[in-house]
Amino acid sequence: MENKNYTYSGWKLNGFVALIVNLLLVAAAVICIVKLASSEVFLPGYLVGFILLVIASILMLCGYVMLEPNESRVLLFFGNYRGTFYNTGFWWINPFMAAKKLSMRARNLNVDPIKVNDKAGNPILIGLVVVWKIKNDGAYNAVFEIDAPVEIGATGSNTRMNVLENFVAVQSDSALRQVAGMYAYDENSNSSSDEVTLRSGGDEINDRLTDELNDRLSIAGIEVIEARLNYLAYAPEIAAAMLRRQQADAIISAREKIVEGAVSMVKIALERLSTEEVVELDEERKAAMVSNLLVVLCADEAAQPVVNTGTLHN
Repeated sequence: MENKNYTYSGWKLNGFVALIVNLLLVAAAVICIVKLASSEVFLPGYLVGFILLVIASILMLCGYVMLEPNESRVLLFFGNYRGTFYNTGFWWINPFMAAKKLSMRARNLNVDPIKVNDKAGNPILIGLVVVWKIKNDGAYNAVFEIDAPVEIGATGSNTRMNVLENFVAVQSDSALRQVAGMYAYDENSNSSSDEVTLRSGGDEINDRLTDELNDRLSIAGIEVIEARLNYLAYAPEIAAAMLRRQQADAIISAREKIVEGAVSMVKIALERLSTEEVVELDEERKAAMVSNLLVVLCADEAAQPVVNTGTLHN
């Protein structure tokens, strides 16, 4: 999109110099009215001068502009855009200019948790926090590209910032729903081990949200500094079932580790017995030994030893 924003380069005057000129005009108007009142003869020149000086003083009062750091004014001359004023301090500009105030400071937006379906179709609750601001060259877009119903009683710059905040909130909700539907909540048996999920892919998910929001909000001249998930959970209706599934997955994973270790230990034991010729075992005895060792190593509770006092073949 073409950037139509540009810096105001028209005539401006230091506000304190303009204030001195304004006071001189007021003093001149007072002198005119005093002369007119003290003169025995009506002097139309003093009356005309007084009227002109009063009008000039009032017009000058309408031209003062004061900007704090990270503020700007979008200037309009009878509806025509004349540029954006960024100079901080106290200034005087054309009093016929309409100045729309904008704050360029960063703002937080907390998106309450919403219910969406993840990639696997599971209902989840997900929330988002967004840090955003108007870009330095985005003042034109922020004022003229976004519109919304004006709230009753809202006036001035607050109205414009409320409109922008509402726009960011709606687009954040939409972007969050889209990104959440592209990833699974957590790893499952049908997913690969290197697949990014909402739980494990924190930085990647946040970067994806930031890029998505920047694309959506660029039309309003808004820059997203950071977008980060601040809430993630299964929806209440499936939370208990998913908790049981996670517990089952954890038990299965632990059992796999135990069995893998037990098989390794049995293999080492048989190889040592055979290599060092401690005892010769036939296949049947090896199978019985393997069975007993696996029972001992894989049991949940400690196995009770049985001492064989007979011969190996009894």
